[in-house]
Amino acid sequence: MKKTHNFSLLLLFLLFLVFPAYSLRIAVIPDNPKPGYPLSVAVEGAEGEGLVAKLVNAQGIIGRTPLFDIEPREFMRGNIIKVALLAVPSTARSGRATLKIENNSKLLGESIINIMERNFASEVIFLDERNTEIRATPSRKKTEEAKRLWAVLSRTGNAFYAADLCFSPPVASTRRTSFFGDRRVFRYSTGGTDAAIHAGVDYGVPTGTPVKACAPGRVVLAAFRETTGNSVVVEHLPGVYSLYYHLNRLNVEENAFVLRGGIIGESGMTGLATGPHLHWEIRIASENTDPDVCILKPIFDRSALIRSLRE
Repeated sequence: MKKTHNFSLLLLFLLFLVFPAYSLRIAVIPDNPKPGYPLSVAVEGAEGEGLVAKLVNAQGIIGRTPLFDIEPREFMRGNIIKVALLAVPSTARSGRATLKIENNSKLLGESIINIMERNFASEVIFLDERNTEIRATPSRKKTEEAKRLWAVLSRTGNAFYAADLCFSPPVASTRRTSFFGDRRVFRYSTGGTDAAIHAGVDYGVPTGTPVKACAPGRVVLAAFRETTGNSVVVEHLPGVYSLYYHLNRLNVEENAFVLRGGIIGESGMTGLATGPHLHWEIRIASENTDPDVCILKPIFDRSALIRSLRE
């Protein structure tokens, strides 16, 4: 009887060593986002090379991105803290959603969030013959440009160009001609129509207005594109990019490093544009993200994430 009791204690001790007294801990900020909002995630107790964070609701998987280490590394109870950055799509339905942490498709843990309801404006945009041609006529060059841009935006590296990232507006003007998430209907000069969702915000500024980098980063694209004209894309954090379209002039080259407030170009109306303006866009884990929300508070707040994990 005594031997059996000792064996049981030994078994419990071994189980404790293999399976610690704590389980996977997950922090999500915010836990009640609206469509278009960024999500920052911190995880303690997850190990492996295939770690991913998935955002799932009744529509299916609406977000997915790898987890990565904070640099310099953060630890809790000997565990490396992993983080991930996602965004709630502007098309996400309100209601319950689940943030899942997986390792090679194996579920390790999950956290429930509540997506709040959000309404977006609608607008009709009338295109002249030139803009109708740009938008409606297929071309091999546009297809190649789209593939190249998607290859950039869907890449999640491991570079940190800003520790706690909060964006600054790229121009001083506050005049907007379009807002994030606007439900658009394009009316072609030929009589046809097409629908789209506006992925960023448009500043109505005169041609030649200096355009500033919204945060430190590396220029990963600086080129003319048929649809977006002279365009610049800057990488800030793993999977986090800012985009600047319709520029009259480019002031930077690819692979250049820029500081917050550095001049990357001048506004204009190149590409598909009905007037001089700057289109400013934020992408997180490939998803369109509301730039105004990114201005109001950091999209990645290391201290707040760690604090949330410890609560």
